[in-house]
Amino acid sequence: MSIVIKTIGKKQYAYHAYRSGDRVLQRYLGNVTDRNVSATIKALKAENRVPQWLHPLFWDVDPATISIRGNARYVIERILETGSLEAFQWLQDVYPTRLIAETCSTSRKISEKSRNFWETWMGRNANAH
Repeated sequence: MSIVIKTIGKKQYAYHAYRSGDRVLQRYLGNVTDRNVSATIKALKAENRVPQWLHPLFWDVDPATISIRGNARYVIERILETGSLEAFQWLQDVYPTRLIAETCSTSRKISEKSRNFWETWMGRNANAH
């Protein structure tokens, strides 16, 4: 997902570019100077970022640079290893359970203690769903 700004004449127009299967689609948002368009752009950008309250879990990087789509495995690993139940609930809102369970069972960055906890929490067969 990204925001594309096109300049036509002296005006700027915003488009929301996103992937749908193999295709990249663009949805027209409107003139950049419009308050509603600016708010929409801000909300769309925030959607693809780790929320502020989770930033302490990402102490070794600039959390503003983490894309929750592009860095999915990294985000899942970090939350499963050092996050709280509230962080896990956010994780479930953002990612499919199958991806969380798969990352939990295959990652080398998740300790056995954490892996056992989360596999028990999700149910040992969570990755079968």
